Amino acid sequence: MIPEKAIGGYFELELTQGFPEKHPNALKYQSARAAFLALLQPLQKIKRVWMPYYICDSMLAPIHAAGKEIAFYSINEWFAIKDRIPMECGDLLLYVNYFGVCDGNVATVLTQYDPAQVVIDCSQAFYSGPFECLATIYSPRKFFGLPDGGLLITSQPLEPPSAHDHDSIKRCAHLLARLAFSAEEGYESYKAAESSLDDLTPKVMSQLTQRMLTTIDYSATAEQRAENFAFLHKELGSSNRLSLVLSKNAPLCYPYLTKRKINKKKLAEKRIFIPAYWPDVLRRNLQDCFELTAADQILAIPCDQRYRSPDLKRIVSALTNDLHP
Repeated sequence: MIPEKAIGGYFELELTQGFPEKHPNALKYQSARAAFLALLQPLQKIKRVWMPYYICDSMLAPIHAAGKEIAFYSINEWFAIKDRIPMECGDLLLYVNYFGVCDGNVATVLTQYDPAQVVIDCSQAFYSGPFECLATIYSPRKFFGLPDGGLLITSQPLEPPSAHDHDSIKRCAHLLARLAFSAEEGYESYKAAESSLDDLTPKVMSQLTQRMLTTIDYSATAEQRAENFAFLHKELGSSNRLSLVLSKNAPLCYPYLTKRKINKKKLAEKRIFIPAYWPDVLRRNLQDCFELTAADQILAIPCDQRYRSPDLKRIVSALTNDLHP
């Protein structure tokens, strides 16, 4: 039972509300991986889940927890499924909308395979979908300043979790530290917050995160991301080995692959921080494949709503200098 609203006393952190949520009909969990587990648990007829080699271990964990078998498939340099997957009636296929630039591939997947057996992972594509398939999964904290949260849109009837997430406040230290001090100051807290989400037990998204989702101007952030992506593509597209299609949807980042390997440490010395997607792949027993190149060499260049033209010019300038090892 929810207690009556408290009146009087000290003030809470003021968070302006009023923006409509981007995915208002989604089921809300503490993380995308918990949402994935919540989807898998009641699917007793599903025995095997096809997953791309190019994915993090954290998205494999829900499959293990649900007691399902994992089968892997490869992707090509366009992030499309490389070879036809021999799907059976007890199978599920998860496809990742990589970096938010693979809407075309998603459409192909949904024509080549039974949509009722397909899950689209939009953790890197918040502004895409939802799609007409079994489920679409989102991870809004990859796009906005949130402590946690995962969204699930599905045609599968699911019982809401009995437990609620009460740990969001413990995951806010890095958000506040970066705002008050610096990115470096909050990094250890960020890693601790990420590790705390290893508990896959599905829980209802915290009240704090749900409130924060109503403070985001989704239209403005999408417009800024698309503008930044277009700028980077204009400046770097000719040297990018990836064939990227400009999309109406706002991507996660600008994925950049060159003939030379760029030294991320030297970029970090210039306070340009590039995340790694996903070093887990390098520990798998793979030989001479695109996944290894992608995990080791693709730069996920920030193009999000925090940045404007001077920031992007600084990135381009750093990349055009001699930064390779």
